[in-house]
Amino acid sequence: MKQNVLIIGGGGVARVVAHKCAQHNDTLGNIAIASRSVTKCDDIVSSVLDKGSMKVEGRIQAFALDALDVAATVKLINDTESQIVINVGSAFINMSVLEACIETGAAYLDTAIHEDPAKICETPPWYANYEWKRRELCKDKGVTAILGVGFDPGVVNAYAALAYNDYFDTVSDIDIIDINAGSHGKYFATNFDPEINFREFTGRVYSWQNRAWQENKMFEVSRTDDLPVVGKQTAYMTGHDEVHSISQNLDVPNVRFWMGFGEHYINVFTVLKSLGLLSEQPVKTAEGLEVIPLKVVKAVLPDPSSLAPDYTGKTCIGDVVKGIKDGKEKEVFIYNVADHKDAYNEVGSQGISYTAGVPPVAAAILVANGTWDAKEMRNVEQLDPKPFLGLLNDMGLPTRIKDEDGDRPFTL
Repeated sequence: MKQNVLIIGGGGVARVVAHKCAQHNDTLGNIAIASRSVTKCDDIVSSVLDKGSMKVEGRIQAFALDALDVAATVKLINDTESQIVINVGSAFINMSVLEACIETGAAYLDTAIHEDPAKICETPPWYANYEWKRRELCKDKGVTAILGVGFDPGVVNAYAALAYNDYFDTVSDIDIIDINAGSHGKYFATNFDPEINFREFTGRVYSWQNRAWQENKMFEVSRTDDLPVVGKQTAYMTGHDEVHSISQNLDVPNVRFWMGFGEHYINVFTVLKSLGLLSEQPVKTAEGLEVIPLKVVKAVLPDPSSLAPDYTGKTCIGDVVKGIKDGKEKEVFIYNVADHKDAYNEVGSQGISYTAGVPPVAAAILVANGTWDAKEMRNVEQLDPKPFLGLLNDMGLPTRIKDEDGDRPFTL
């Protein structure tokens, strides 16, 4: 049984992860949290202790760490005797943290695909450019690495596997829909690191259609759905991590990702992009200073973690799956609804961070008890979804299923 968790990251998602690890420290053991800013980590530790989140007496400590420094990360893993590493830092550090886990034998979990700061929208499937290059090494060394185990990617991959395995004989379409119907009260802000957020939307939109990659422009293709709780919502086809693994791991001809955007977000985004302010390439100011426009925009926007106290409303995220069952066409919507205010009251973070932060802790529990300790690299759809979704039911992210038999809770 694996024990002791190192959390890498100091933002809103890391806060959720820390609280949830503390709530299950009877299984997960001691907790270490590390980022470049030890002050942020100290604040998270204080939050965990102030809310009394520790289930049993145990240790939770904060550390300063440059996670791009593989040797320093190896040392911290060894010093804290961590056997599970949950990486919720910037997507730029994934490969460095993964290397440290391979060297130490610690299990590796992350919530988003690796990115190169100098590149946007690389050739699909994206995982093949980075993480999948370490699959054989993980297998040879018996290292468990679970990729993209946030909500999307992550839980939606498990929804896809559940539908694929249990609800259909053949699946033709998986459409992942992410709607945030909440309001943070700011003129403009992003729910995650602005730099990562904008990079998702400035390049080409890749989808998997008719068993081949299709390219579109951002905001070119949309759909409108009448969804549970949040009602009628318009979402736009967007490039996203899970399309790049589900398309390769499940025999499904069409896999697409859709994200909801309001007109105000689209207008501001369009202006910023048109002015070149979302570029990742350096420019020189009239004074001779070299700056990266995207990083300047990030610097002037609100810190996503600061949005939590005033966030209201709900999210609805799930998979619309179509196919054939017993010779008849079938459609099922597998989804979760989360509340921003409930998330803040429990762990001090907004709902987007909550939906991203709870799943890797559920995965860590399954690694700790051996259920998901695969001793090789896996994407979530390659693992048994039922124990994962069962845990999430009990941890604050319950799953519901809507089909011809009605709308009901998912139960094991």
